[in-house]
Amino acid sequence: MLREEKNDLSKEKSKAVALDFVFNVGNEPVMRNAVNLTSHFGKTENLILRARGHSIPNAVALANILTETLLLGKSKIQKISVDGELPQGMNRMISTIEIIISKN
Repeated sequence: MLREEKNDLSKEKSKAVALDFVFNVGNEPVMRNAVNLTSHFGKTENLILRARGHSIPNAVALANILTETLLLGKSKIQKISVDGELPQGMNRMISTIEIIISKN
């Protein structure tokens, strides 16, 4: 479930590249995920938490634990995106969330 994505931050000649660590939140224990993600945060500029459906409360709790407890003063929630999707063959909408946590 862990995946790193490279995003070009600069279109200058130097072509500076920063890594964003993308974590798809599931129903795993939140505190265990928080401790594991703390080590990844030191190596990246942004930590992106993504969740769907019933995993959304876990993503919100994870973001709060990281910013308010484990990385207090070293990180902040930069952006929260909430959306929904209608999967093919289903009659109901599934909510999605993306929380971007960045270094101060």
